[in-house]
Amino acid sequence: MVMNRISRLAVILVTCIVVMLSARVVERPGQTAAKVDFRREIEPILVQSCQRCHGVKKAAGQLRLDVKAAAFRGGISGVAIIPGKGQESLLIRRILGEGGQARMPMGGDPLLPAQIELLSRWIDDGAVWPDDSDGGGTVAAAEPARHWAYVAPVQAALPDVRAGSKLRNPIDNFVLARLEKEGLTLSPRAGREALLRRVYLDLIGLPPTLAEMDSFLADDSPDAYEKQVDRLLASRHYGERWARPWLDLARYADSHGYESDGLRVMWKYRDWVIDALNRDLPFDQFTIEQIAGDMLPEPTTEQLIASGFHRNTLLNREGGTDGDEQRYEVIVDRVNTTSTVWLGSTLGCAQCHNHKYDPFTQKDYYRMYAFFENSEYRIGTESFQRFVFEPDLELPTPEQETKRKQLRDELAGIEKVLKSTTPQLDQAQVKWEAEMRAEPGRWRVLDPREYRSSGGTTLTKLEDRSLLASGATPELDDYVIRTTIYPKANATGPDRVTALRIEALTDKSLPRGGPGRDLYGNFILTTVEAKVGGKPLVFADADWDNGVNKIDKKNFFNPYEPGQVTDRPRGWLINAMADDVRLDRQMVLVLEQPLQVTKPIELEVKLWFMAGGLNEGMGRVRLSVGNLEEPMRLVEVPAAQKLLMVKATTERTAKEREELAEIFRKVTPLLKSQRDRAKQIGESLDALGIVRAMIMREKSGWDRPSTWLRDRGNFASRAEKVFAGTPASLHAMPESAPSNRLGLARWLVDERNPLVARVAVNRAWEQFFGRGLVETSEDFGSQSAPPSHPELLDWL
Repeated sequence: MVMNRISRLAVILVTCIVVMLSARVVERPGQTAAKVDFRREIEPILVQSCQRCHGVKKAAGQLRLDVKAAAFRGGISGVAIIPGKGQESLLIRRILGEGGQARMPMGGDPLLPAQIELLSRWIDDGAVWPDDSDGGGTVAAAEPARHWAYVAPVQAALPDVRAGSKLRNPIDNFVLARLEKEGLTLSPRAGREALLRRVYLDLIGLPPTLAEMDSFLADDSPDAYEKQVDRLLASRHYGERWARPWLDLARYADSHGYESDGLRVMWKYRDWVIDALNRDLPFDQFTIEQIAGDMLPEPTTEQLIASGFHRNTLLNREGGTDGDEQRYEVIVDRVNTTSTVWLGSTLGCAQCHNHKYDPFTQKDYYRMYAFFENSEYRIGTESFQRFVFEPDLELPTPEQETKRKQLRDELAGIEKVLKSTTPQLDQAQVKWEAEMRAEPGRWRVLDPREYRSSGGTTLTKLEDRSLLASGATPELDDYVIRTTIYPKANATGPDRVTALRIEALTDKSLPRGGPGRDLYGNFILTTVEAKVGGKPLVFADADWDNGVNKIDKKNFFNPYEPGQVTDRPRGWLINAMADDVRLDRQMVLVLEQPLQVTKPIELEVKLWFMAGGLNEGMGRVRLSVGNLEEPMRLVEVPAAQKLLMVKATTERTAKEREELAEIFRKVTPLLKSQRDRAKQIGESLDALGIVRAMIMREKSGWDRPSTWLRDRGNFASRAEKVFAGTPASLHAMPESAPSNRLGLARWLVDERNPLVARVAVNRAWEQFFGRGLVETSEDFGSQSAPPSHPELLDWL
């Protein structure tokens, strides 16, 4: 691939340029000054120091220094540039602060003497501006000169050098020509030990062993060095070493980033990059497979894995995340990364407004954005938050696939039985529903005798013996409720208590009807403590009927110290925002040993609300006890479905009947063996440990991708609709290219693209020498550093 080809090209550099650039240099006497290059030496000065006030946005004194014709025409103070007369030109005089005028740039740092000398020399030499036909700067062009990076590279002729005997390859011509221009010459060639160490570090990132060094020094053949290079290029470590800088560009990570930074499987993509480098995949194909490998005709598994390049983006799993905003930020990251990695451009600056310095508009930005809008995703709910989920690719081994098929086939048969309807099941469901409707009546409601809140909440007892919270809204709180369990009157058998019920009831006085006290009617009960006669009451089990989060018994029954704030997992959490109507909720706690109620028993219950949120307490609470053989039956039906049970069978919709039937089949003893086996199969499937790769996948059935331009970059502020397209200032997409990610990938590696090849070889040079020919390897725009060897960059 190009990365390999770049590396092979750079092997030449290892053999020669490393020696040159690291060698001691000496000046040559009598060297004449070379002609000033506008693009490399003058334009950066004008861009950085002059065009803020004399450019496209602002033309102070009616002078523009970004447009050739306007610059030579001058402003209201006179002609700014007089070709051949640097000291007489107003530009130089104002920079020097002559004639009693304010020094320029006004309000900015003064130009360095070397910069002033360059400007003066340039004007003295005729002020040649690119595209001048007469060399005198008198041209009718009304547009700014095109920045060097946006002009297609042209392979320059090899420069002539005086020390031709020292040339070993074409690259030497460019390097030595520059050295001679600066009055420098070369030091002697580096020793063989240094050369071998350098090529080892450059190609595989590891130094040679002593044995490898001795072997090389003992090899007197003319191609001894080349043999070492070939051996290192064939090493598996070659792909590992050169994958590192690419993975940095790809923002590779094995975790999501943000907050808890959960783990994810990205290493399959990492391995693909290493393998692609080791098998010398051409750079155009390397690019296409990463941008749109999933869109190739009949893509291979490896090409699908390659599309994971854009799954490396950070994923936000913080509480309160907005799924639509998260999706927007993910695509913004993909646009910015694509433009930085392949175009070496700061296109991301145009997310909120037109680019201030480079020829990219905000419309260009969102046209690029639209290419990624068509990728498949869904916004799902996890732990009450709405997150973005994108496709994964399962990669089972042959053995795993065989076992998985067996388990899935068996599971399909079980699920068919679980969903089947028989007269026996229908009759059992009718009986079950009747029992569930009667279940609440089997509990005894307790009458609170004393009650208080340590956080200052006001608790008021209502006629139904519930406690209604009002007043203060503390961050941390606990309710202490004391009551008495009396023996049941006229009991015919032993009066026992096997379970405690806590009801969280709705009330119109609570936020949005409750049952909690936060702004949305939610609450988090983190722990329950109970005492009988001053002795702790031990619970064996607990559950609730909101049917979402499961209890962490280890922490839920572990009492808190006074004033303690904890990061323990949440306990009974109610997300009332998900309810179509506000619902009463119930929690059942099963006693480890039943209470024998032969006389009044004093019961104290303490409810802890220690999640550290804003007013996460219960809004209305009621306690009950019961003597039940199966106390958990009360909560085996989710609260929302309990409403369906009070509806007559004839009034239920088909969907409601299906919901109740599904719940019944999850709890009926008639299907217990099938349920148990299905659970075992699910655990066995999980235990297979099948690897998943994060990939991209295009939505089906879509036409030309489109999106909305966002006002000031705000994801929610949609403006005009735009369709997928590339920046107007660069080469056009071929008419035959599809307007999707695959077309974008092919546009990137189109031979007409002036940026991609330059950016790629510059990064390779940077890896070998620590500094690119363009020092700002991530930015080739007008604010970037100019190339130190522009002809060499384009030749490469």
